[in-house]
Amino acid sequence: MADTADLIDEDDASEATPAITVSGVTAAAILLMLLDETEAATILGSLEPDEVKSLGAAMFDSSNASEGEVESALDQFLQRTRNISALSINAAPRIRKVITQALGNVRADNILASIAPQSSAAALDILRWMEVRVIARILSEEHPQVSALVIAVLTPDVAARALEGLPDDTQSDLLYRAACLTTVNADAIADLERIFARYTDVKGVAPQMKLGGKSDIAKIVNAMPKPSSDRFLKSVKKRDKVMGQAIEDEMFIFENLNDLDAKSLGLLLRSVNSEVLTLALKGASQPLVDKALGSMSSRAAQGIRDDMADRGPTKRAEVEEAQKSIIMTARQLAEEGQLSLGGRGDDYV
Repeated sequence: MADTADLIDEDDASEATPAITVSGVTAAAILLMLLDETEAATILGSLEPDEVKSLGAAMFDSSNASEGEVESALDQFLQRTRNISALSINAAPRIRKVITQALGNVRADNILASIAPQSSAAALDILRWMEVRVIARILSEEHPQVSALVIAVLTPDVAARALEGLPDDTQSDLLYRAACLTTVNADAIADLERIFARYTDVKGVAPQMKLGGKSDIAKIVNAMPKPSSDRFLKSVKKRDKVMGQAIEDEMFIFENLNDLDAKSLGLLLRSVNSEVLTLALKGASQPLVDKALGSMSSRAAQGIRDDMADRGPTKRAEVEEAQKSIIMTARQLAEEGQLSLGGRGDDYV
């Protein structure tokens, strides 16, 4: 009898259904659908636009989830929550209340202003949810300096799309102004909130934020169609040659070589003096070093590694000069049509 029982157990084990696993976003979607509408809406309201979009799509896909998938989602939730400290729940309001009770409102506010995590300004946060056509309307109707601030807040692809319908000279002016931004104080953002009130309901207190600058504008220009970006660069160089060149320099930097495919990277490195390459890679990130050497023959790569080790500490200025030299070579090859730089395929040179 015992042998028979053992055989039955073995048969049952061999026919057991394998454990079902679901992805993180699917698990989150299933859990949201298990909540009532108010609770689910509260959670969604605290997420980023992209997260809401991803979860919404997953909720539609998971509407017919099996019992096994629901169990898998619940298991994941239980596993994750075991690692969450009870101290983190509603921590901010509790900490504020304790410090306020101890020091009084004025002293507590002064202390909290320097130690409490800053949340993003409501006016700037709402921009992430606006439709591009509404943003384009703001850019066309408001004072150029206000529009420049808006551009500096947007993601590069959204900013590029919002600028598309504006006249060329307006695009150039707004991008130039945004490139000149560094930090924006609370009063300026408060003014922006009042302006946004004409387009949507926006309230809140804004901390000082770092916005704009050459790097951010270079990303926007990279996202624009090539004819538009060419016109902008030409226009801004007439207005401010140094700024125009600085923006162009930021449009493709040494670390962007990571974005080249192995064939293009190999072509570029074969066009570069080995001593210059050794210097340039001394200041590169490890992933870029590995990718660059991986595009070369094993013998050549080992030679570069040995040279890098033998060279020892190197002045930053020498490294930057070597990297600029390689970028110039890359741009020359791009102009000749031998490789493509940036994120716009063959359209970008």
